[in-house]
Amino acid sequence: MMDTIVLYPSSGISHLVPMVELGQLLLTHNPSFSITVLIASLPSDTASTASYIAAVAATTPSINFHHLPTVSFPKPSGFPALFFEFMTLNDNNLRQTLESMSQTSSIKAFIIDFFCNTSYEISANLNIPTYYFYTSGANGLALFLYLSTIDRNITKSLKDDLNIHIHVPGTPSFVASDMPLALLDRSTKVYQYFLDTANQMAKSSGIIINTFKLLEPRAIKAISEGFCVPDALTPPIFCIGPLFSSTKRPGGGGDEDECLSWLNTQPSRSVVFLSFGSMGLFSSEQLKEIAIGLERSGVRFLWVVRMEEGKVETPQASLDSCLPKGFLERTKDRGYLVNSWAPQVAVLSHDSVGGFVTHCGWNSILESICAGVPMVAWPLYAEQKFNRVILVEEFKVALPVNQSENEFVSATELENRVTELMNSEKGRALRDRVTAMREDAKAATREGGSYRVELSKLVESFKRAPLS
Repeated sequence: MMDTIVLYPSSGISHLVPMVELGQLLLTHNPSFSITVLIASLPSDTASTASYIAAVAATTPSINFHHLPTVSFPKPSGFPALFFEFMTLNDNNLRQTLESMSQTSSIKAFIIDFFCNTSYEISANLNIPTYYFYTSGANGLALFLYLSTIDRNITKSLKDDLNIHIHVPGTPSFVASDMPLALLDRSTKVYQYFLDTANQMAKSSGIIINTFKLLEPRAIKAISEGFCVPDALTPPIFCIGPLFSSTKRPGGGGDEDECLSWLNTQPSRSVVFLSFGSMGLFSSEQLKEIAIGLERSGVRFLWVVRMEEGKVETPQASLDSCLPKGFLERTKDRGYLVNSWAPQVAVLSHDSVGGFVTHCGWNSILESICAGVPMVAWPLYAEQKFNRVILVEEFKVALPVNQSENEFVSATELENRVTELMNSEKGRALRDRVTAMREDAKAATREGGSYRVELSKLVESFKRAPLS
């Protein structure tokens, strides 16, 4: 029977893309594998998901896509509970699909992401080796694996004392307010979802992490030596990073090509790039503050502009409606605005880019480090406040922005941080450090580097798996 790897991402293109890239990576190392991606689609999934699947199917025929039957989805509890609840509703369809596949192929591994925790029991009951693909870094994984210990040791909700210090093996000390919002109130369903997932991850056949050993040695050592799961065995971890997409957006061109052409006209390391991810949506008030801060800084900038939900994203020619009057005209010789999306890997790799104001998403962090670009850390949601701690305290490649209680960042604060990053000795020290990290990333991907060694270990663990 065919040796098959089954990939099961949670709903949405932001979860699908990393899983497909993992499948492509596995195929480059072992073309004999058959890769099947199981798709559970929310009604809200966009046409871009379908077009992405079609593009991958056309270029990589060794990757098969199997759509699970549509399930009825009642009103969810809100993000991120939505993902956990929806994936749970697909459990019966998942069980039937895996049972059917097991009749015709040897499933060597079932790889799931963070939100698919209930699927672990299904695959385990079918004796299928189950791996988690954790798309953030080793420091974040250390935190989640240690969550059960935190839950036992701190019996009140963290929201009741946001200044309490948390100590996780292998990571810098941080305060409770830097934890993901979902982990602050232990009375909620989503808190229990995260706790259950942490426990399931610790029981899995292995955890695949998008990082490399020279980037996070302390956290990787703490996990590997069992300090993050002190009361049980820790599964093997496989650090297969840096893994990120350098592909163009479907239907790209236009703004994408124009912003790169604009960068070609700018001096080396003179431009600060501002981009806050696909969910980085700002109010008009915050957009105005960003614009004022950039104008006052005098620094050249490339800014990806997105409006908050419920507002129409405005084309570049009409951005004056949500920015200070005359801003575009006054900054036209040193600034460029992009509506919604820019080719981030290409931008960060461009010689003219010398700094990055980021929301601290892990992919963006990796991309910036691999390009040797220092950062200003402006976290928005999920685990990004914790990532800011890692960027500033552990990696020492970023400056933090000070945010108000309602997460607002003033024009003066942004002006000061951008100026400090681009025009100060401290900024130059950060650049020197991230440049060294870039060389570590290159070393990881060379022949004999940690990326290839870890990938080989992962594939070998699949091959050793018993017949399912």
